Amino acid sequence: MKAFEFKPKLLTSLKNYSKENFMADLMAGIIVGIVALPLAIAFGIASGVSPEKGIITAIVAGFIISLLGGSKVQIGGPTGAFIVIIYGIIQEYGVGGLTIATLIAGILLILLGVFKLGAVIKFIPYPIIVGFTSGIAVTIFTTQIGDVLGLTETVLDANGQEILVPLKTPGDFIGKWLAYFKHMDTVNWWNAIVSIASVLIIALTPRFSKKIPGSLVAIVVMTIVVYLMKMYGGITCIDTIGDRFIIQSELPDAVVPELNWDAIRNLFPVAITIAVLGAIESMLSAAVADGVIGDRHDSNTELIAQGIANVVAPIFGGIPATGAIARTMTNINNGGRTPIAGIIHAGVLLLILLFLMPLAQYIPMACLAGVLVIVSYNMSGWRTFRALMKNPKSDVSVLLITFFLTVIFDLTIAIEVGLVIACVLFMRRVMETTEISVIKDEIDPNNESDLEVHEEHLMVPNGVEVYEINGPYFFGIATKFEELMSQLEDTDRPKVRIVRMRKVPFIDSTGIHNLATLCEMSQKENIQIVLSGVNEKVNNVLKKSGFYTLLGEENICPNINIALERATEIISK
Repeated sequence: MKAFEFKPKLLTSLKNYSKENFMADLMAGIIVGIVALPLAIAFGIASGVSPEKGIITAIVAGFIISLLGGSKVQIGGPTGAFIVIIYGIIQEYGVGGLTIATLIAGILLILLGVFKLGAVIKFIPYPIIVGFTSGIAVTIFTTQIGDVLGLTETVLDANGQEILVPLKTPGDFIGKWLAYFKHMDTVNWWNAIVSIASVLIIALTPRFSKKIPGSLVAIVVMTIVVYLMKMYGGITCIDTIGDRFIIQSELPDAVVPELNWDAIRNLFPVAITIAVLGAIESMLSAAVADGVIGDRHDSNTELIAQGIANVVAPIFGGIPATGAIARTMTNINNGGRTPIAGIIHAGVLLLILLFLMPLAQYIPMACLAGVLVIVSYNMSGWRTFRALMKNPKSDVSVLLITFFLTVIFDLTIAIEVGLVIACVLFMRRVMETTEISVIKDEIDPNNESDLEVHEEHLMVPNGVEVYEINGPYFFGIATKFEELMSQLEDTDRPKVRIVRMRKVPFIDSTGIHNLATLCEMSQKENIQIVLSGVNEKVNNVLKKSGFYTLLGEENICPNINIALERATEIISK
């Protein structure tokens, strides 16, 4: 087996790197950095952390993913897919728990890359991916309703006085909607107007400019409008980031959290979810980018880079990060072709954090909610969802179960149950394609190959039964032998059973155990088992298991002709 080699794309991209390449990467990096700004802030706030945490994640993780990654154009950072997971972790375990979970997820991603499991991620069924992606989109949309409508609730302050504060909702989907309906009489229509205007600006901007992101236009325009309304219109009921958060415009010191076994044990399941989701999203993003630029990413190197990013980012206060499809495509569309563009994007965000972050306090929360409404709409993939509903019932079942589990419960349960159901359905399909037939009279050579051989039929001697297995012999169909033999009449038992395995591509331990049991039961009934046409792979597995000691080497035949001769010899004794 070829040893794994860690080869960041940056190393190969710098060969023959020219001034023209740098200028293209520079422009792309600046534009992507500007595009990433509002999204990083929105994702940070929606996840339950302060706005600068989202930017710090985009800086640190984005830099590492571009520096060490296996894709030339992948842009890393916080994404909408993580919002639901992060929010749930913070609610239950606090920010410290999030840090530990992200570190564990980073280590898991590194291990996936080191053990060359990048390709395995591609085998996750498409209905599962669509199901939990659409479920996340619905959940993100749900979390923003409070800010879109400016809903409030009455609480008591330290002096026992009643004050109005933004509505705090439960973490679950149903609880959120119950809270919204209960407080619907507190709708702030100015907030609703700002949100609707933001959504319209984002939706209409592409008609006028493909280069300038609609989310940035919406934030700039609505921030200026709301600022003027507050200063000169006397309208002070629209919350801004500065009303809820104290913004830090500097990179925090690195802090390594204290790890203990209880924390690792409790957070390991959600860390797996973060790792799986991060791996899926980064691989999908890199694959889409490959199709556009005509390149091929190194999935294992990319996973290692993603893992390192998720180990380092939380040490600086960041949140989980992965490859971002929207920002990656923005990078490509603006001329980025090497990891230098991603590194420049991180540098642009760093400059914004250090020198312009105080201006972020004037951004209306309702505007950010509008940005996330568009993000959730784009994530929903409702057209794909609708198309999959026309697929076979098994795929539809996986899709709907994963979707509703994501929405009603959480993503961890959805991924676990979805994968289990998909595996069960896959095994069922394999079982349906594996056939076991019984031949008692004659074998037609024309059925032995795709060509007509015009040979005489092979006669099966009296007292011999031929069992033909067509398909993999694994635990899912191991009992088919027993079921088939139980249907045969006990009064006409054969002296020899030939098991044809020429069309068996592999066998597992349950299949071996089933064959061994069949031999032992047959021996008690004075029936001899003869194997025919075992391929080299299956043959090696059977030898290592010690099965041939039980059966005897003389009863392992390379083809049906020799197997029938062996059967005739046994009968004549």
